[in-house]
Amino acid sequence: MPSTLIIRGGTVYDGTGAPGRLADVAVEGDRILGVGSIPDSEGAVVLDAAGCAVAPGFINVLSHAYLALQQDPRGLSDLYQGVTTEIFGEGVSLGPVAGRMLESVSLDKVEADGTRHGWPRLADFLGDLSSAGVAPNIASFVGAHNLRMLGAGNDNRPLTRAELDAAAALLDEELSDGALGVGSALIYPPESYSSTEELIALTRVLGRHDALYISHIRSEGDRLVEGIEEILRIGREAETRVEVYHLKAAGRDNWHKMALAIDLIDAARASGQPVTADIYPYEAGSTSLGAVIPPPFHAGGQGRLLERLRDHGVRKEMKAAIRRPSAEWENLYLAAGDPEQVLLLSNAADGSLTAGLTLAQAAAQAGVNDPLDLLLDLVEGDPETMAAYFIGHQDNIRMALCRPWVSVCSDSESVPVEPPFTDLPVHPRAYGSFARILSRYVRDEGLLSLEEAVRRMTSLPADTLRLAGRGRITPGAYADLVVFDPETVRDHATYERPHQYATGVRHVVINGTAALRDGTPTGALPGRALRRGQE
Repeated sequence: MPSTLIIRGGTVYDGTGAPGRLADVAVEGDRILGVGSIPDSEGAVVLDAAGCAVAPGFINVLSHAYLALQQDPRGLSDLYQGVTTEIFGEGVSLGPVAGRMLESVSLDKVEADGTRHGWPRLADFLGDLSSAGVAPNIASFVGAHNLRMLGAGNDNRPLTRAELDAAAALLDEELSDGALGVGSALIYPPESYSSTEELIALTRVLGRHDALYISHIRSEGDRLVEGIEEILRIGREAETRVEVYHLKAAGRDNWHKMALAIDLIDAARASGQPVTADIYPYEAGSTSLGAVIPPPFHAGGQGRLLERLRDHGVRKEMKAAIRRPSAEWENLYLAAGDPEQVLLLSNAADGSLTAGLTLAQAAAQAGVNDPLDLLLDLVEGDPETMAAYFIGHQDNIRMALCRPWVSVCSDSESVPVEPPFTDLPVHPRAYGSFARILSRYVRDEGLLSLEEAVRRMTSLPADTLRLAGRGRITPGAYADLVVFDPETVRDHATYERPHQYATGVRHVVINGTAALRDGTPTGALPGRALRRGQE
């Protein structure tokens, strides 16, 4: 007989946006058995929810936990916030790896930290990770990076018709195996080399599967409006649903464009076009310092970039290009506006301590007159050196959160506060995105009701991603549940001290098994690989 679990005495927010109601929740096996007044049952495990909210488990629409979960499958920074499902695939996915992508990613290599970076198929990666044991549920988009790399590799050129057909055929197979759709990140090479027409041709296959095109759009700054217009055009012409990753207006000169972007999406939705978005609730974004270098200098891959960085003449061209506004690429350096607004999250490859310093402070400490010289030195030492770019504005976060079609993501890893992970350069969003919504924007500011915030983190993404049986508390649904205290839930991670767990979550149940009980991880690994549209 399946074991019975009873969550007793909490206020149930069922994920639909309905007001909370005092009720118990009974779970049998991996499913919700009933909601209401549940009698005692011999042998049942009882979780006390008195004074707490009981909600469906939160769905992280944009997670980068695919490597960290191979090292530590508990996913603690998200688990402590009530996240029960991690969604991967912004631009790059760990499968399919084939064709010219094999030039840079090995299918057999296991890194010193125990991670692998490639599988022949996306379904292989998800299956292997879940079979090994993982706490959260996992699902993924197919990376547009992977599809382009099949034929063109890192070349800055259009795909040929044959390459497009081959990519579409492989995508069709991955979608048949349950992939969520296609995820792109159009500010990064080689995806930035893709034209709108190429993306339309590639994503036409999505409509046949009711799958989603989700994108870090081509510009969140100077050409934000054009970036929104592009994704809307892709959705219309490819006849597929679309979502904007981490909606924002980047750079002080562009903050006023957030209202224009939202108006465009509202108008498209009013016309019947299915469009959604997600956000993380922080002013700073985060990516590598290498992303500051214009895409043409990345052509040919990382090896060619490093060769160019060692050429003093090319370096001079890079610096001039970075300082020059351009409609051709997303200039995060200019969007930040000042080297003081670029916070280094990694130490230099030579061992010098730069993490926690702004680029301006690190340059002064190193005796470098031009912060851009230090930036290029850091990239030459390690192209993956990470930084936080202060490019957003709180009022725009609030504006987005007021739209009923906006869900929540972390755009980050999910890691424990334990060595060696505490040495990782992370943004506080890794530890705080979901708790910050519940504390700052629900409790402290009253911007959202609790029931609406829960809907944004549960049924909205579950429906958008076509995760059947998830995102609601109703009999027969999967028992992904979080119990938290609405009066005390809070994020604690800061840019200076990011490795701090959120507090206020009492229990987390995933597929009927408690992964967090009385505020303490149980070590259980009940997560599953989820397939779009299938229970």
